[in-house]
Amino acid sequence: MMQFMDKKKIIELKERGLSNREVARQTGADRKTVSKYWNEYQQGLEQLGEPGADVKAIQESLLAPPKYTVRNRKRHKYNEAVDTRLKEILKEEERKDRLFGPTHKQHLTNLQIHQKLVDEGYSISACSINIALASIRKRHREVFIRQQYELGDRLEYDFGEVFLDCGEGVKTYHMAVLSSPGGGFRWLYLYTNQKKAVFMDSHVRFFEMMGGAYIEVVYDNMRNVVSKFIGRNEKELNEDLLKMSMYYGFRINVTNCFKGNEKGHVESSVKILRNQIFADNWQFNSLEDAQQYAFSRLLKLNEKSRMEEEKQHLQPYRPPLELAVVTEAKVNPSSLISVDTVFYSVPEYLVGKRVIVKKYHNEIRVYAGCDMVAGHKRLFGNGKMQIDIYHYLNTLRKKPGAVRNSVALKSIPRLKAVFDTYYSRQPRKFIELFLENKELPIDEIISLFEHETRNKGEIDALDVVKPVSQIAVSARAFVQNYAALTIGGAR
Repeated sequence: MMQFMDKKKIIELKERGLSNREVARQTGADRKTVSKYWNEYQQGLEQLGEPGADVKAIQESLLAPPKYTVRNRKRHKYNEAVDTRLKEILKEEERKDRLFGPTHKQHLTNLQIHQKLVDEGYSISACSINIALASIRKRHREVFIRQQYELGDRLEYDFGEVFLDCGEGVKTYHMAVLSSPGGGFRWLYLYTNQKKAVFMDSHVRFFEMMGGAYIEVVYDNMRNVVSKFIGRNEKELNEDLLKMSMYYGFRINVTNCFKGNEKGHVESSVKILRNQIFADNWQFNSLEDAQQYAFSRLLKLNEKSRMEEEKQHLQPYRPPLELAVVTEAKVNPSSLISVDTVFYSVPEYLVGKRVIVKKYHNEIRVYAGCDMVAGHKRLFGNGKMQIDIYHYLNTLRKKPGAVRNSVALKSIPRLKAVFDTYYSRQPRKFIELFLENKELPIDEIISLFEHETRNKGEIDALDVVKPVSQIAVSARAFVQNYAALTIGGAR
């Protein structure tokens, strides 16, 4: 292939007066090539002297490297039969896309397509197939229009996964990420799943924190947003999301399928928050500790955002939307109700009655009539129990012997330790003290028990566990002293 150095040498030799034949012999170029470059050079020099000439364009032409025109070359191996078969293979690939989805990983590579053609008897090179495939698949590159949003205009929503150890080993937790491209800030809430209750709760928490809602919230095609696809472009939106949007007054915007760039701010926010918050610190005592840590880091990360300014541009504040799923349950003889295969305790006087249950994503509230009678952290699993010892105090007072092995006591290890150490032989006193202070939270009652026993019960406990030999020594000394006193008195 002719290089610029070769072109320069041709011109130098011609300027020395050598013939085209001699220049071709010395450079190895064809005589027609020598003539072409020399004539172009001469014409360029003549044009430079003409009045009004475009000097810059002429200079670029004179100093341009050699060019080759290949578009008129004919392909001899790639014929109509190969072209037809190649298009059939690509049509089959499109069918796989429709069946498996456009993001599947079972596409035929160019090398596999070439091998398929060779196996079918076609004599053609891999390079020719690559060129043909590039031509067939050629599409116009998509142009992205940069957007600029006003404060309060737009909120983007997405879920992301993160691995954390929250006291139960490493598990997958889910980040509900909300980001504002106008205000330039990012926020998240941690959950154990991505169910509808979690999806709704994250919105209510965020709007409550911000003091208002945005004009528009943007989502992808997750199940919590789209209930059903109707035809090619129509979507049926989730009814609960529609209700929430109507209550808070925001517009729902659902992106096109597989178009993450249409909510690019939140897409990048998921990666940024996961890295900035949990890359270095991922071990916590509980999920609550992890949430508190994330909250403190979010405040730091958003210091330079317009978060506080954006709060002034949101739609008017509305009280938090009630998200509970309301059901009924019957209280069994153990004063328990069953909610989604998990048992929760209620006050003992409700045995045999029906109660109203409000299920939230993270808690259970139980109502008798209009009064809330019990509240529990929501559990998930088959046969698990959530017991509150407060619900059984009157029965335990009548049956103090049942305290020792009761599930209610065992559900609070710290309280059971106090009972086993100081009250195992006087359970009635334990229950009486509990009843006297039943208005206090459980942590305060435990502290009260510990304080009482530290001053009084601890001494008794030491006497109870004193070794037999030590008791015998003390008894023997007492008898000896008594005898001495008695004998002395007789004298």
